[in-house]
Amino acid sequence: MPVIAPMPAARPARIPTQRDGAEETAAVGTTVDHLTETYRAHYRSLLGLAALLLDDTASCEDVVQEAFIRVHSARRRVRDPEKTLAYLRQTVVNLSRSALRRRILGLKLLSKPMPDMASAEEGAYEQLERDGLIQAMKGLQRRQREVLVLRYFADMTEAQVAKTLGISVGSVKAYGSRGIAALRIALDAKEARR
Repeated sequence: MPVIAPMPAARPARIPTQRDGAEETAAVGTTVDHLTETYRAHYRSLLGLAALLLDDTASCEDVVQEAFIRVHSARRRVRDPEKTLAYLRQTVVNLSRSALRRRILGLKLLSKPMPDMASAEEGAYEQLERDGLIQAMKGLQRRQREVLVLRYFADMTEAQVAKTLGISVGSVKAYGSRGIAALRIALDAKEARR
C-alpha cells in the first residue's frame, strides 16, 4: 500500500465528531463527500468531455461513471483535493481512448471478409490427393518414410530428425531427398493413370 503524504495545514477541513465535540482534521480529497460534491458539480462537464471523444450518449455515460468509480476506489491516493477534477478528466480521456480502440479493433475484425468455403467437390478432391499421398508414402523405404514424416509432418529440423532417429544430419538429407524424388515419381505415375 502506498505511503500517503500528510496534507498541508492550510487545506484540511474541520469535521466535528459526535463523541466529544472535538474537531478532527481530515483530508478533503480523500472523503466520499468531496467526491460526491465533485460529481454533482462536474458530472455534466465530464459528460461533455466524453461526448467530444465518443459519439454515442450511452458510451459517454458509461465512461464518466467508470471514471468516478475508479477515482472513488483511488481516493486515498489523491493528496490534493483540488486535483480530483483533473484526475477525473484524465481518467475520462483514457477510458474514452480505450473505448475507441475497442471499437476500431471490432470494426477491423468485422470488416475482414469471411474465407470462401470449400465446395464438396473440392473437399472430395483433397481427400483423394491425401489418400494418394498416403499410398505413395507406404511405397517408400522405411527410413525415407520416417525422415519425411518427421521432417514435414512433425515439422522437425534436420538436426532434430537426426537425433530422433539416431542417424547423422547428412543421412537425414540423403533419405529426405531420395524420399521426395520417389514420392514425385509415384504421384506422377498415379496422375498419368487417371
